[in-house]
Amino acid sequence: MPVKTSVKRKAKKVTWNEIREGFKELEKSQKEAWAAIRETQQAHKETEKAMKETHESIFGLNKARDEAWAAIRETQQAHKETEKAIKETQKNVGGLNNSLGSIVERLLIPDLPQKFKKFGYNFSRIASYCYTAGVYAQIDGMLENGEQAIAVEVKMKLRESDIDNHLLRMEKIQKYAYKNGDKRQFMGAMAAFITDEATKNYALNKGLFIIEPSGEDVKVTKPKGEVRVW
Repeated sequence: MPVKTSVKRKAKKVTWNEIREGFKELEKSQKEAWAAIRETQQAHKETEKAMKETHESIFGLNKARDEAWAAIRETQQAHKETEKAIKETQKNVGGLNNSLGSIVERLLIPDLPQKFKKFGYNFSRIASYCYTAGVYAQIDGMLENGEQAIAVEVKMKLRESDIDNHLLRMEKIQKYAYKNGDKRQFMGAMAAFITDEATKNYALNKGLFIIEPSGEDVKVTKPKGEVRVW
């Protein structure tokens, strides 16, 4: 059975300018982090080259054998340290994404039931889910009533791959619901702080709602044509 957690807390007041500044810092940190990764990867290659050269020297003079093995141990240690540096840098980048992403999630989701009323939907609550039991699909926000539900995926910056992944997620949600006797209509929505027109239109043409900031408020755009129902 799904684990349900109702989201009823009031969103902390954060301005869009603060979010934008945070995203700029994130992009700067990401660039620096990936530069560090490239440097450590280059060091990785150099240590592998050194290991190869050291191995070859073993087959030379017996006198150099002990020194060669010592060099191998040193390069292996350097190899481990560069791998550790790469993992730590990637972890730091992910942490920055999660921190700003959680802020955007709290800002975009709480007022959505009221926003969807203009499209004729009356949702009584918002919940977050994590389906297990053979099917994994984490949902940032699920607008629900007795007959319908809209699964909202939240992103800092929207990409086409995010949209494709959410479409696959909707298939999982529908199959899990059908298996457990849930006959509601399921729809999908993408919420993002930053998106371009091409990516936005891609989502709308796929039958998904788009949720994005607009001035000091949040704007919901209905899909072009029919809303896709699972």
